[in-house]
Amino acid sequence: MRKIKVLLVDDSAVIRQVLTAILTTDSAIEIMAAVADPIFAMKRMENEWPDVIVLDVEMPRIDGITFLRKIMTEHPTPVVMCSTLTEKGAETTMQAMALGAVEIITKPKVGAKDFLTEEAKSLIASVKAAASCRMRRVLTTTPAVVRIAPTKALTIERSDVALAKTSHGIVAIGTSTGGTQALEAVLTVLPRVSPGIVVVQHMPEKFTAAFASRLNSLCEVEVLEAKDQDTVIPGRVLIAPGGKHMQLNRSGARYFVEVKNGPRVNRHCPSVDVLFRSVAKVAGRNALGIIMTGMGDDGALGLKEMHDSGAYTIAQDEATCVVYGMPNEAVKKGGVDLSLPLEEIPKEIQQFGLKHDLNARVV
Repeated sequence: MRKIKVLLVDDSAVIRQVLTAILTTDSAIEIMAAVADPIFAMKRMENEWPDVIVLDVEMPRIDGITFLRKIMTEHPTPVVMCSTLTEKGAETTMQAMALGAVEIITKPKVGAKDFLTEEAKSLIASVKAAASCRMRRVLTTTPAVVRIAPTKALTIERSDVALAKTSHGIVAIGTSTGGTQALEAVLTVLPRVSPGIVVVQHMPEKFTAAFASRLNSLCEVEVLEAKDQDTVIPGRVLIAPGGKHMQLNRSGARYFVEVKNGPRVNRHCPSVDVLFRSVAKVAGRNALGIIMTGMGDDGALGLKEMHDSGAYTIAQDEATCVVYGMPNEAVKKGGVDLSLPLEEIPKEIQQFGLKHDLNARVV
C-alpha cells in the first residue's frame, strides 16, 4: 500500500524533529522532507510533490499564509496548519482555513515537545484525514440563496400543538474536516430571519472564537462562540467552543445551550454526538439535523437518535464533501432522510424555518 508522503515546514528544528518522530510511528506515513521555511519547501517540491503539507503559520522569510495562497492557486494540496495557541495564531489560522487548509495542529509557545507527544494520536489522525481530502471540492464560489415566500396556512396534528405553540424550530449542524469552508458556504447565504442554529465544528480550544468572529463579519445572521446558558433564538448561530461539549436544553418556551467540560467523545471535544443527542431529547420533531463533511463517525449515532425522535435529517452528499466520512456513517446507520449537495442545504434550512415559525403561531 502506498504511503502518505508528508512535507513538514516549520522553522523550529525541535518541532520538525518531534513531528517526524510522531508521524513515522504510523506505517502508513512517510516524511518526504522536513524543512525550515517555504523557500526550502519549494525547492524540495520541484522534484517531488507531497500528499500532505504540515505548515507552520509564523516563519521568518515567507509566512505560512503567503505560501498557502501560492499552493492553493497553483497546485491545490491538503495542508494541515501548525499554529500556536494564541489569539494572534488563531486569527491567522482562520485566514488559512478560508484559503483551503483542512486541519489544525496546535502547539503552545512553551512545552511544545511534551504537548505534541501527548497529542500523537490526534496528529496522526489529522494527517490521515488531510490525505483523504478532495481538494478540487473546496468551494470557490458562494451558492445562491433561495428565499421562500410564506404561506397563509399550515395544518398540524393536534398532538403536536402544545409543543408547536411555544417553540421555534432548531437547526443542529455537525461537521469536521473541510467544515470551515462548508459552514461558511451555508451560513453566509442565510437571511437574517433564519431559525436558531447550534453548531459543532471539530476545532481546538481558542480557535472557535476567531472562527465565529470571522463568520459573524460575513453573515447576515449573528454568529457567536457559545457561552453556557446562551439562548437559541431565530437569526443566531451558536458555535460550540473548542475543548468543551455543548448541549441543547429547554426551559418552557426558551431553548438554551449548556457548555461543559468533559472527556472526549468519539475522540472529540466538542462532539457532534453530544449535541445531536441532546437535541433529540429536548427538541424532537422541532429540530432539523444536518451532518456535513468530516472524517470518522462522530454524529452518526446522534443523528439517528434525532431521526428516531421525529426530527428531519440531512447529510451533505459525497460529491460535495471534502471528506465523506461522517455523512457516510450517518447514512449507513439509517439516520438520514435526505442527502443533498452543499449548495442546496441553505434552502432546506429556510424552508424548515418557515414551516416551524408558522407552527409556533398555531393556536
